[in-house]
Amino acid sequence: MANRHLARSTVLQSLYEWDFRSKADSEVVEVITRNAEEFAGEAGDLSFMKELMISILEKRKDIDNIITKAAPDWPLDKISIIDRNILRIGLYELIFSDKKEVPAKVAINEAIELAKSYGGEKSGKFVNGVLGSVYREMGEPGKDETSKKKKNKIADVPFEMMPIEKLGGTIVFSKDGGETYIALVHDVFGYWTLPKGHINENESETGGTERAVSEELGIPISIREKLGNNEYVASHPEKGKIRKQVIYYLAEAKFNPLKLDKSGGLDDANWFKLKDIINLNFYNDILPIVSKAINLLAS
Repeated sequence: MANRHLARSTVLQSLYEWDFRSKADSEVVEVITRNAEEFAGEAGDLSFMKELMISILEKRKDIDNIITKAAPDWPLDKISIIDRNILRIGLYELIFSDKKEVPAKVAINEAIELAKSYGGEKSGKFVNGVLGSVYREMGEPGKDETSKKKKNKIADVPFEMMPIEKLGGTIVFSKDGGETYIALVHDVFGYWTLPKGHINENESETGGTERAVSEELGIPISIREKLGNNEYVASHPEKGKIRKQVIYYLAEAKFNPLKLDKSGGLDDANWFKLKDIINLNFYNDILPIVSKAINLLAS
């Protein structure tokens, strides 16, 4: 909608002024009202602009944290003021807005258009990369729209009838210079987690896990023993809710540099000394697997 695009442009100009001049949050209503009158005129939707501007600032801490995780090579204060505030608009609409009002694809496309219009030569690509990474981590909501009737039918499928997807994950260890190291991957939401991947139907559980993890880390691994299982429910844009069953193994690899296959919301991979693992930020559901592996390796 043309008026909404104009409104977002005005919000961007207002966020730029607020950010550049370090204005207080209490001044935002005055800023957006003045800019709406100057740049949008009677065609502007002032109530939409005020709501969007205020909501972005209310969620600023969460949004800025996501930017930091999704663009780890770009500290927030090193991102240009225009690009930084385009990302704030895009991420707010992508994550926090009513999806009936602003579908995910609209949020991303609108942000890219703002970047092309107001940003630098590489702004569009940068904004697209950050929002795309977060969008994939969310499970690509709205990727393939289905009818409301079909969606309701999928949502009503009981747990025992949900399709099952098998994945294999590993604690990969290596020994070097008298130290034991573990390879972990980092996601855009700030957690260190275990490398894992899909097991194809024609693969064994160990063979599929070795292949998937080797591809993700960029080094060959060799499975030593099973650590345990985990299961959780995830939403797929086409299939609805899916039971993801993960089998975890302890695996060994040579202490070579990791070459992360950056997909699925991951942004880093690193080796950690066994003694440093306790200080990292993990998801609660994989802590038992990590603890079991540490105990095995320490003994």
